[in-house]
Amino acid sequence: MNTCLAKSRVLATFPVLTVGLFWLGWLAAAYAEEAAKPVATSTSASPAAATATTEAPKPLITVSRNIPASTADLANLQAAIQQAVEKGLPATVGISIGGTFGSGVIVTEDGYVLTAGHVVGNTPGRDVTITLSDGKTRVPAKTLGADHDIDSGLVKITKDGKYSHVEMGHSADLKLGQWCVTLGHPNGLKEGRPPVVRAGRVWYARDDAVGTDCAIVGGDSGGPLLDTDGRVIGIHSRISDGIIENFDVPIDTFRDNWERLAKGDVWGGPQAPLLGVDGEAAPQGCKVTKVHQGFPAARAHLELDDIITHLDGEVVTGMRSLRSMISKHQFGDEVTLSVLRGEEKLELKIKLNRPQ
Repeated sequence: MNTCLAKSRVLATFPVLTVGLFWLGWLAAAYAEEAAKPVATSTSASPAAATATTEAPKPLITVSRNIPASTADLANLQAAIQQAVEKGLPATVGISIGGTFGSGVIVTEDGYVLTAGHVVGNTPGRDVTITLSDGKTRVPAKTLGADHDIDSGLVKITKDGKYSHVEMGHSADLKLGQWCVTLGHPNGLKEGRPPVVRAGRVWYARDDAVGTDCAIVGGDSGGPLLDTDGRVIGIHSRISDGIIENFDVPIDTFRDNWERLAKGDVWGGPQAPLLGVDGEAAPQGCKVTKVHQGFPAARAHLELDDIITHLDGEVVTGMRSLRSMISKHQFGDEVTLSVLRGEEKLELKIKLNRPQ
């Protein structure tokens, strides 16, 4: 009886958070209007290490409970979400490239924009129109690099100015069930509409993907996923079977590949070979969780629960590092995998032929 009563109290107080999110929508336009005013010219420091501001930060609001149990918990959650929106919304942008459209987020004062690889495409140096967070102000930009294995992409604003930007967080620190905020332009840019705010929780976190139940649709691709401290922890990549089962590119992959993206390298995707396994990080390397038939791994008899420790002598730390190593090869190359299968140590030579 007490459990039922507690649940009913939480349900009765849930409108506090719902009303708060609608209220944040009204505030969004005000934040966006002020943010879309680039000022004097600036040069950037190390882009991947840039922080959002040099001013003394306000004390952070920390979420007290991932599952609210009272009106006080809901009010605390509402305040934490508002904190994230205040930081992230002014840096969230629309991206138009030819006839395609997506979202993005500015992470440096001089205008480096993170987005999805499928938004950037395969050609560095293409003309881009960036629509700032007020939904009206437009500035020119150019495409840079893209990693199509994991779907990360980078764009650079070419008009001099100091742009509202947000800090890059650390996706390796994510916990299942923690709250997060998503921003973007669902169903495409609408004149004068600021980025749309939605909230949800992390339900999946690996080094190659972050899954959340934040609702995203077409047009949100490339937009930011924020933690409640207002730091970018992922970039919207793909929708699963429903609009509340979505995957983001972990922000750590942008930091790891920053130099390649910034100089305009494009790699991965259909033009790169695939090993044909799914995996997850393990203490000794990458544990194989699935072997796809018809791919090189299956033809070399790699098995479920094998742990890949090295590729051509280079240490494998997880699925992300394995994909990165494979992406540097061409179809037809032969590689050597060092594998633990139970207590047995194996050296498997695998030819990276096209899937059959």
